[in-house]
Amino acid sequence: MIRRAVLASIAALAIASLTLEAGSAPQRARLGMVITQSDIASDIGFTVIQAGGNAIDAAVASAFALAVTHPTAGNVGGGGFIVYRPASGEPVSYDFRETAPTRSSPEMWLTNGKYDAEKHHNSHLAVGVPGTVAGLHLAWKEQGSKPWKDLVQPAIVLARDGFELSHGLARSLAGVLPQMKKYPASVAQFSKNGVPYEAGEIFKQPDLARTLQRIADQGPAGFYEGEVAAAIEKEMKANGGLITMADLKAYQAKKRGVVKGTYRGYDVIGMPPPSSGGMAVMQILNVLEGFDLKANGYGSAKNIHLAAEAMRRAFADRARYIADPDFEKDIPLAMLISKDYAEKQRKSINQDKASKSSTSTFEFTSESPETTHLSIVDAKRNAVSLTYTLEAGYGSKIVVPGAGFLLNNEMGDFNAAPGLTDERGLIGTTPNLARPGKRMLSSMSPTIISKDGQLFMVTGTPGGRTIINTVLTTILNVIDYGMNAQEAVDAGRMHHQWLPDRISVERFGFSADTLKMLRAMGHEVTEAGGQGAAQVIVFNQKDNMLEGGVDRRPPDGGAAGK
Repeated sequence: MIRRAVLASIAALAIASLTLEAGSAPQRARLGMVITQSDIASDIGFTVIQAGGNAIDAAVASAFALAVTHPTAGNVGGGGFIVYRPASGEPVSYDFRETAPTRSSPEMWLTNGKYDAEKHHNSHLAVGVPGTVAGLHLAWKEQGSKPWKDLVQPAIVLARDGFELSHGLARSLAGVLPQMKKYPASVAQFSKNGVPYEAGEIFKQPDLARTLQRIADQGPAGFYEGEVAAAIEKEMKANGGLITMADLKAYQAKKRGVVKGTYRGYDVIGMPPPSSGGMAVMQILNVLEGFDLKANGYGSAKNIHLAAEAMRRAFADRARYIADPDFEKDIPLAMLISKDYAEKQRKSINQDKASKSSTSTFEFTSESPETTHLSIVDAKRNAVSLTYTLEAGYGSKIVVPGAGFLLNNEMGDFNAAPGLTDERGLIGTTPNLARPGKRMLSSMSPTIISKDGQLFMVTGTPGGRTIINTVLTTILNVIDYGMNAQEAVDAGRMHHQWLPDRISVERFGFSADTLKMLRAMGHEVTEAGGQGAAQVIVFNQKDNMLEGGVDRRPPDGGAAGK
């Protein structure tokens, strides 16, 4: 088996890990746990922990492996965020969100004065300067313990020697192939001369292996300078893109603080701007803290109504205030996550009737649900919550010729244009307009919770704007409803984002009577497919056991631990 060969090739790190199977009960481990959307990547991350590596080491190894095994969102050509809680000391975050190229402008997606959505989301102009390599390296440089090259090596082996395609990935590659037809390097990377791969075949990516080898040997310079940077610039110049070698060399990941709050005696830490996730999750929790959710009951119409109203208000504030803090200096973050502000918000909620959203007070930016998340706890109980993305599934669909990796289309997360408003709520408010070097707004919500100074929970998910509410739901499920990690992941999910003014629920996630009651309150309710792919770890301090919940809504995810 290729998978066994890969694990054997990294035996210098440790013996092969035990992959845990999902079930109604949580997966349990004592030494450490890694949960990702790829069981291969989870194995690799836990192998690092078995060899004495810490949570950051495991995150680096898993993230690079995901760039090989989960190309729909795992990446070296995208960006994201890490929230890190050490077993002792202060938590920190690492911001490796993409940035706008030097020649970007707020009006860059206008053609003859009219908004061009295709240019905004599906072109070389939509590509932001990637941050993943710089962000992983910065976190490793400050917190890691294993050699950098050893952590990248498993991904190199996977890309060079290949791995057996699962049914899920084979279907995904076949499904995206028509969108890649105009990019020859993408077709060459992800098909057999235009013929889709089939499940069970060995999938090799030699160009990506060479890029990963440069990153292993040279660190960020192997990506942001030299051959790889030149290849990116060449692709941009040939197709109307903006990124230059100077943009790449200038990119910097940033160490930031964390958003801190409390919920029912638990300490909550999340990601600060330019992610809106930490603010929104904390604000919604603050509002809901004033209601007895447990007494109302899980899945009750009353609780869904209250959650939707809290979500509605948080998403409105997300739009009004949150952006890159290096450009927008007056973000009232402390006010937005304060208990006093939550009390005012709570008082504005009619407990029996839905509020109404208004386009006149809202800025809306489309985010793709195709992101991926890692939750990791090591033997010392250091914890990592990492979310990163290419934006859309397979990003821009553009593979850099000769370099073997996909480029993001994250520029689509900037506002469309100054003052632009339409029936979907596209409004060109100033905070999230594109400017050179600016980071675009995000909903990614890597979150870690502690209790009485001890680690309690690690959670996160992909899902575009639904990320905030999926993460919130996992927290409520554990703290308010007493669910274990797997139950918290399996439970039905709902979402409200201010505009469109409706509650979206997972099909079969809640009873027909509940939905009928919500509609009677004045809510528009729609049913949809699966929401997110949460990866949850809960630490049972009494038993000194890590309990993991693996989301099976998408295929191929897995927990590894022992």
